[in-house]
Parts: sequence; structure tokens; C-alpha cells
Amino acid sequence: MFKHSQLESVQAWIAHPAHAAMPLHARIQRAIRQLIVDGALAPGKPLPASRALAGSLGVSRDTIEAAYGQLHAEGFIERRVGSGSFVAEMTAFAPLRRSSRRDRVPRDEAPALGRRGTAIFQGGGVREMLAPRPFAPGVPETRGFPLALWERLERQVRREAGVQTLLHGDPQGAEPLRRAIADYVNLERGARATADRVLVLTSAQQAMSLCAAMLFDPGDRIFIEDPAYYGARKAFDAAGLDCVPVPVDRQGMIVDPIMADPQGARAVSLTPSHQFPTGATLALDRRLALIDWAARHRAWIIEDDYDSEFHYAGKPTACVQGLDPHDRTLYIGTFTKSLFPGLRIGYVVLPPQLVEPMTVGRTLLDGHTAPMAQLTLARFMEGGHFGAHVRGMRSVYARRLDALAGLVARHLSDFVEPRLPVGGLQMPCVLTRDLPERAAIDAARRAGIELLGLSGLHAGGGEAGFLMGFAAYTPLEIEDAVRRLEAVLRAVAKP
Repeated sequence: MFKHSQLESVQAWIAHPAHAAMPLHARIQRAIRQLIVDGALAPGKPLPASRALAGSLGVSRDTIEAAYGQLHAEGFIERRVGSGSFVAEMTAFAPLRRSSRRDRVPRDEAPALGRRGTAIFQGGGVREMLAPRPFAPGVPETRGFPLALWERLERQVRREAGVQTLLHGDPQGAEPLRRAIADYVNLERGARATADRVLVLTSAQQAMSLCAAMLFDPGDRIFIEDPAYYGARKAFDAAGLDCVPVPVDRQGMIVDPIMADPQGARAVSLTPSHQFPTGATLALDRRLALIDWAARHRAWIIEDDYDSEFHYAGKPTACVQGLDPHDRTLYIGTFTKSLFPGLRIGYVVLPPQLVEPMTVGRTLLDGHTAPMAQLTLARFMEGGHFGAHVRGMRSVYARRLDALAGLVARHLSDFVEPRLPVGGLQMPCVLTRDLPERAAIDAARRAGIELLGLSGLHAGGGEAGFLMGFAAYTPLEIEDAVRRLEAVLRAVAKP
């Protein structure tokens, strides 16, 4: 028979809420197996008869027999006719000695990660809010998305493609979607793309991580905007790159430090259409200077065109990739902002010589993007629905930006100076009073308002302020949140 302590261990295992989903016989089997693994039941030790153990645990004998049967099948016990059940003599298995309190690893001890893993973990990753609230930046409006149309197109794809949508997809991406993306960026962004140069991915973030892993070695230098998109900086930091910050003004990244740099760099990463977070557009002469620099130094330009669909003042400038005759630019785009975040489809238009190696590299990450979503999106674009949706949302977002700018001027002028962007989904606001940025953001979060601080987007800390996303919130929701934020800032500003 089990010792009293062993029986209590089995009973505790059975009753633990974490094991409630398991069948009863499986819980008993796991509990006895753990006693064997811990060394509490030594090899050759007899187990209680099934009838006796059933009585002690208050279960049926069949339940115990099922547990013993599984232990026997896994090789933990031997069953001898007429003699009973015994812990097996396992030559390849030494029972683990009970660890002393001194041996146990503290729960809060730092995990034993490699240098790259440590950099990724300490960087905090890139996390998006599951249920966005004002003023979370970079979030599109999804409540007006034509879901019925999307579902109809999805049914058409399923009916025509059948089980093909259930199989592995092309790691480069479904050809109809690659063709639709190429047509779109050529027409709307002035790109130089063909379907065979498009690599479909899950997001722009994956594209940047793939670039960092495939194009560079640890220690390589890369110029990045200052301030910069946190996802890009974290991807490059995690790859061990030496990120060299380059200041930004009202015309985008200042290229003079790049042209005069004696050490050289392997690449430059930029958001030329709407610089993140300032919203500035990179001037044409600076675009041309970077293209010439990349050609002369055999360097790469990583162009993140994350929300160029939404431009509210004047005409959008052609993308850098379309101006580059030397094929040194990798053009990254995403449908997360233009359609909905749950779609998880992004892409990169590659120089011809990078298509095969980048596609192979992608197979080590996640293999391929879901075929059903790709084919549905391709049909959505081919039917003109994507363009219509973007045009409609551009008008909606422009009105919401106007509403936010007016409300900030009316209610928050004592605290911030808004920087009205020409496009995008968020507006930067610089603190004009001596308010601690972190205190203001934390207090706003407690009031149900989400802000992204500006100073943390600078390499060495910059002007204090925050980004206010406006796209996903109606004018009434924006007004309510601005009034709550006014109360928050007044409370923080009190001496």
C-alpha cells in the first residue's frame, strides 16, 4: 500500500484545479508517474492492488485499471499475473532525486538566454492592444469594414479553390495576391514592382526582422531615423546591429550626416511618406541623395511605407523604391493599417537578387501566409474594393483628424502643442508645460486613455509629448476622451 504521504500526493494531484480537464484515470496515472519520476516510488516497489487503491481514492476499480494500464504501456510499471503491479526496473531511467530547497531555481531568476534572446526579451517586443482605446496610435477603424462582402469573396474562393486552401501555400505568397500588390503599388505609389519581386509576409514587422537577419551581421552599422518607429529599432537591436541615429526635421531625415560619414554603413531605414512619429515627408532631393549614396556604397535602403494610403494634404510623394534605378531599395507595406489588424498580411517588394534568399529565409520563420486570406484579399483588390475602401476611410480619417485637432486646441492648449500631420493615423503633441511625460501617460492610462510617449522614440531621449491615434475613434469618442485627458493633465499639473 502507498504510504500516507504518497496517497495524499495522489489525492492532491487529482483535486488540483489545473488538472480538472483531464479524465479521472489520466489524473491518477499522471500522479503515480510523478511519484516514480521523483524517486518517491523506487524500482521494484509494489503498487497497491487496484481494488485497494480504488477504495482509498473513492473511485471505481475500472478507473484504477485504466491508470495502471497506461503506466504499463509507457514502461513505468510491470504487471505480473498473480503477483500485482511493480515499479519497473528501468536501466535507461534514473529516478530524479528530490531537489533540496537550496537546489531549486528561484522563480524570479533570470532565464538562461543567448545574447540575441536576451536582447529580444529586454527590448520588450512589440505588443498591440487587443481592445484598443483612445488614443492608441496606428489602429484603423474596423467597425465599418465591409465584412459581408469579404465573407462572400471568401466563400467564392473556398468554392473554386476547394481543398487547395487547406494545404501549404507558396512561401513567396499566392501569385494572384503578388500580382495584385504589384499592380497596386505601381499605380498608387509609383513603384517599380512585378509579381515575381513581391514576398508576402504576415506583417511589416516580420519584414524588418527578416531584413535584419538576412542582410546583416552583428555589429554592422545601420542609419535609422531619430526619432524612429520602435518596431524597426527593436528588430535591428535584436539582430545585434549598430543603430546610428540620424536627426529628423520638417523635411524628414537629415541626410548630411550620412553623406559625410567616414565609416560607412550597410543600410538606412526610413519612413519617407509619413515619418514616424513626426509625420514629416522626406523631401525629394533627400530621397535622390540617399539613392545615390546606396548605389555608391552598395548599401540597402529599407523603406517602410506603413500607412501611405492615408494622405490628407496635397498629393503623396512617389515612394523611394520607384525612384531607385539601382535596385538597392526594399519596399515594405502592410494591410494592417489599410484594412484590419487581424488579417496579418504584409509584403516587401525586393530587388531581384534578394527574392530567392529572402524567400528561403522566410521558410524558417513561419513557412507561409494562410492561403485562404491571401486569395480572398487578392479578389478584394482585383474587384476594386480595396481602393474604394481606402478612399472612403481616407475621408473618414481626415474628418476625425480635424475633430481631434480642434478639440486639442480647445481643451489641451494649456499643456500641449499639436503637430498637425499631412497623413497617417496619429497626431504628435509636444508638452509645453513642465509636466513629467511618464506621469501624464500613466495617469491617462488609469483613466482609460492610451498614449504613446514621444521621448522614448528618440535614441537618447527627446522632446516630451505623446502620440494621439484618431483613426479608430468617432468624433464623439474623441471628444469624450479629450475631456477626460484634460482633467488628467490638470490633476498632474497641480503643484
